[in-house]
Amino acid sequence: MGFGQGLSGLNASSQNLDVIGNNIANSGTVGFKSGSATFADVYASSRVGLGVQVASINQRFTTGIVSTSGNQFDMAIDGAKGLFVVTQPNGATLYTRNGQFLADKDHKIVNAQGQQLMGYAPGGTNLIGMTVPVGNIAPQATDTITNKVNLDANAKVVPATPVPETLATVVLTNGGVDTTYYYRPATNQWYSDTAGTMVDTPLDNTYTTGSPAVTVTITGGVPDTTIPSTGTNVAYAAAVAAVPFDPTNANSYSNMVPLTVYDSLGNSHRIEQYYTKREPVGTNSVWEVNYAVGGVVDPANKAELQFDSAGRLASTTPNPPAINFTPGGATSPANPVSIKVVYDGSTQFGGSFSQDFVQNGYGTGEYASMSIGSNGELIANYTNGAKQTMGTLALADFANLQGLQPVGGNAWAETANSGQPIVGTPGSNGLATIKGQAVEESNVDMSQELVNMIIAQRTYQANAQTIKTQDQILQTLITMR
Repeated sequence: MGFGQGLSGLNASSQNLDVIGNNIANSGTVGFKSGSATFADVYASSRVGLGVQVASINQRFTTGIVSTSGNQFDMAIDGAKGLFVVTQPNGATLYTRNGQFLADKDHKIVNAQGQQLMGYAPGGTNLIGMTVPVGNIAPQATDTITNKVNLDANAKVVPATPVPETLATVVLTNGGVDTTYYYRPATNQWYSDTAGTMVDTPLDNTYTTGSPAVTVTITGGVPDTTIPSTGTNVAYAAAVAAVPFDPTNANSYSNMVPLTVYDSLGNSHRIEQYYTKREPVGTNSVWEVNYAVGGVVDPANKAELQFDSAGRLASTTPNPPAINFTPGGATSPANPVSIKVVYDGSTQFGGSFSQDFVQNGYGTGEYASMSIGSNGELIANYTNGAKQTMGTLALADFANLQGLQPVGGNAWAETANSGQPIVGTPGSNGLATIKGQAVEESNVDMSQELVNMIIAQRTYQANAQTIKTQDQILQTLITMR
């Protein structure tokens, strides 16, 4: 019987060394989970045991170190709960922690074993195979421009309507007699009425005028001092000519900002926003905004912004403004474009002009790369700067991870002992999140495994010694006479 116990010990120690050796061999395997052998004694209605047996080989599903790889398709499960769901070419479903993926010739996202990564389509609930997009992304026509602008409160007003000349009204007092005249200072011309009837006789004399009164001497129609515009006198105002908006006349606007928008075919169009400060309305400052599309100004595309005395946007007319145009060309007849223009949060402060804007359209673009969000979203990046969510990968968890069956290739299969998988998206239902362009390294502790190997070796040697001792005892028994 002694041989049996020793032999079982040798077998158990040998299997333990196999487990330790497998751990050490896979210390560099991405997603590998180290194993450990558990033992149980053997009895058969006897007070003396029959030896030892290997009860099970358990794997430690602790999280390995997450390290950056730089590969756009690599991904690491950043947490203990969750396994990638992959499908073999024959349709069988497996589970793995190895996040080293690539795109095959059919644009499927697969691992080195050819197993396809599974997930959900945007808004979907059924598992499908994840793929890399092909072809160009469809363009998106611009329908909104969001502006946040500061208009200089000290900008010069550009008159929208003409203002006629106002002659100065001057009351000259001489000998207690007040006489009203109308005067153009630039030319020293005097008139008897606002119709422009010039005074026939010279006004050469000394007068008092204004309030408080000052003395003024007029010689040849030229006063010797500045005539005050106080009292009954009224100051002269020169004529002001209206300056209608004209994109070719820089004096007809205060600031201009160009931007690019897109039609339904992805063709780009240049829009210029022209800001012109106009006469105030009450206590509000008024800015006129004109839009030129491809250098062409449509009077229907115009807005008015009013700001209160605190510099806040008080009103927008129309609300909201819109830019409407029809892209021309028989070769590319795009849909008519209607763009809502938003100025929320714009101001008129006493500072320099500044503008930030965002338009939501883009032209077509080619697929450039893939990125993975922490929530498992697979985001395709295109050459035009657009992004598109292609799907969300799935993670699975099991009630009994030890019940999974290792099948090689860094994968496990579901068994009756493991229970059915609980499948969801990363970050939901307690599942771990995802780190893109990274991998989870093996959780093998090399120093611990080397110590375990020494202990297993000593155990093997001790069991071999029991067999040797039993052999010596048996030999002694045989040689007895």
